[in-house]
Amino acid sequence: MTTHATPDADVIVVGAGPGGAASAYHLAARGLDVLLLEKTHFPREKVCGDGLTPRAVAQLLKMGVDTEAPGWVRNRGLRVVADGAAIELDWPALEHFPDYGLTRTRLDFDQILADRAVAAGAKLLTGAKVTAPVFDLAGRVAGVTAVRDGEHVTFRAPLVIAADGVSGRLALALGLKRDEKRPMGVAVRQYYRSAAKHDDDYLESWLALRTAAEPDVLQPGYGWIFGLGDGRVNVGLGVLNSSEGYGKTDYRALLRDWLANTPEEWGLADEANADGPVRGAALPMGFNRTPHYSRGLMLVGDAGGMVNPFNGEGIAYAVEAGEAAAQVAAAALKAPNTPRREAILRSYAGRMDELWGSYYRMGGIFVQLIGHPTVMRLCTEHGLQRPALMRVVLKLLANLTDRPGRDTADRIVNGMRLVTPGLGRAKARSAGRAHAARADDRLASLTERRV
Repeated sequence: MTTHATPDADVIVVGAGPGGAASAYHLAARGLDVLLLEKTHFPREKVCGDGLTPRAVAQLLKMGVDTEAPGWVRNRGLRVVADGAAIELDWPALEHFPDYGLTRTRLDFDQILADRAVAAGAKLLTGAKVTAPVFDLAGRVAGVTAVRDGEHVTFRAPLVIAADGVSGRLALALGLKRDEKRPMGVAVRQYYRSAAKHDDDYLESWLALRTAAEPDVLQPGYGWIFGLGDGRVNVGLGVLNSSEGYGKTDYRALLRDWLANTPEEWGLADEANADGPVRGAALPMGFNRTPHYSRGLMLVGDAGGMVNPFNGEGIAYAVEAGEAAAQVAAAALKAPNTPRREAILRSYAGRMDELWGSYYRMGGIFVQLIGHPTVMRLCTEHGLQRPALMRVVLKLLANLTDRPGRDTADRIVNGMRLVTPGLGRAKARSAGRAHAARADDRLASLTERRV
């Protein structure tokens, strides 16, 4: 009988962003011994729009976050702006989601969620930079190596959840590369002081970016202005890889040129009102890294390409995936033997596809369409004049519907999901996925014999 080092936890979660913190919280709440590793120290900044839709708010409430406390700012919905036209769309009243969104900077947002995980019983170690997975003799992930306080340390657990962001260091170590055919974006953002916009009741999304130098040219991407309620706004823009400008645009310069074209009274055209530098980040979308489980490693959030292709929202999906991963992991660790445990863990990939596979597939089509300026122009010119249509679009873009639908908009969006095959179902019978399943079966059998 092979002996093993005593594990440091039931589950190791790498990365204390929203997805990792949610995973740790829901695991600890189920009585599991959880080690949450974060490479930085709190508080720390992250590149983000700082806006939370009702979908994200619902998950915060599940985690017991007090969204009535100081620092949280509510919003009523989304204001869509294009070429002088604008429409305000309130968040829908739904059974499973609140009818409001929130804003809060990532400077302390992530720490709030990590603190909830600690309160539930997780152990948090900051300043622990994970460098690689640790494998057992059967080739299954059995822990991670890290550098903390200048020392190289090893942490062991029978299961690891990778919530380590877009770099996907742990996933890459298992050969899980990004699918270049699926959506990808890049975003830049900056904080500005703005007395006129900081307490806006609506998140503002700009679908037509124009500059003073080239007013007749529709610039690539979309923009946002989100009020933070503290005298500042988060302003930024995103560009998708379906756009001709992707990878060719000076995004920081485009942000400055767009803001220079906004009303003077907003204060965004004056760089003297900037509060901090421009920061940028990649947006991994539409499940562009799969499978979400392989050989003892589960992927959550950006590590699994879980950003919504329709609107660039990542927090809601990272936190939801964290809960789903915890549910699957808790069930798997109770399994009576290794083959059964592996079967349960492999079901996580199917769970993700069931949740968002068809929706993300629609999102991939949407990304390809709006990458063409002509299509974007037609959408903005005709869509903003039709409030009923825009309410359907809001539910589609923000993934906010009741099932079964209580109104026509719900039925339309849900019907679109039903007729669109999920990403996993579209490729479930591919040779690669079949090979992965067979490899996991062999691994489970080998591991069972060793223990």
